[in-house]
Amino acid sequence: MSSILNDLKHQYNVGGFAQRLIFWNIGIFIISLFFIQSNFFENIFALSSNPKNLITKPWTIVSYGFFHHQIFDLIVNMLLLQFACRWFTTFFNEKQLQGLYFLGIVCSGAFFILWFYFQGIYFQMVGASAAIMTILMAATVYAPLVPIPVFFIGKLKLWMITATIILFDLLALKSDNMGGHLSHLAGAFLGFLFVKFIQNGTDLSRWYSLLSNQLNILFGKSKPNPFRKIERNYNTTSTVQKKNPTIVIKDQHQQQVDAILDKISLSGYDSLSQDEKNFLFKIK
Repeated sequence: MSSILNDLKHQYNVGGFAQRLIFWNIGIFIISLFFIQSNFFENIFALSSNPKNLITKPWTIVSYGFFHHQIFDLIVNMLLLQFACRWFTTFFNEKQLQGLYFLGIVCSGAFFILWFYFQGIYFQMVGASAAIMTILMAATVYAPLVPIPVFFIGKLKLWMITATIILFDLLALKSDNMGGHLSHLAGAFLGFLFVKFIQNGTDLSRWYSLLSNQLNILFGKSKPNPFRKIERNYNTTSTVQKKNPTIVIKDQHQQQVDAILDKISLSGYDSLSQDEKNFLFKIK
């Protein structure tokens, strides 16, 4: 048992933002099972469409995105989260992922409150799917023609997968979970705006980096990573010689990725050579 916990701790510390989100969502779901009869966790985490509830529970504008009612919803969302984040971080960095994800939670939640407040309807919403749709749509708008292998079907373009999910949300607007599907569409629209603003030189996720920097200044430097490997080398010349090739290789790799993505945007995926296609599949 101890080794399992240590392994999970290691995976959490060395994993990226998406992996940590999965840990948080699964952990909160497991804990909530002990309070399933009393709705204790739902009353704490869920976002109400009544804006007056934000006065007493302001955290719910974010916390609703970490709570799930059903295990099926949790599994589907976590799989889609891993998929969306994987492709998003192919084109953007980890800070942008973090900033856009939380922005997706807040903006989708705000849209949910405003829509139903003017409808005079009050109920609660939980789930990470709106923020996930923000990430997925951003990746799709940036590189819609990227091929995705799908079991038993073959390769589908990324836009086809995203369009199928959006179509399902549109068809389900008259269901009992109308609020959830509306928030999905709001999240998708934010993802679309993110890419369009990026293309015009404005990064909507930059607030996260600014906030992180201010918090680091306010509370001091962040704690050192216990899993970071520190190499001691007293030969300054050899150290520089070892580091420079790595930097050059990384820059060349990113330049090649950018060139391929530009080519896809201009001429489509089919215009790529076989070597370029193979390279694109190996970048993750």
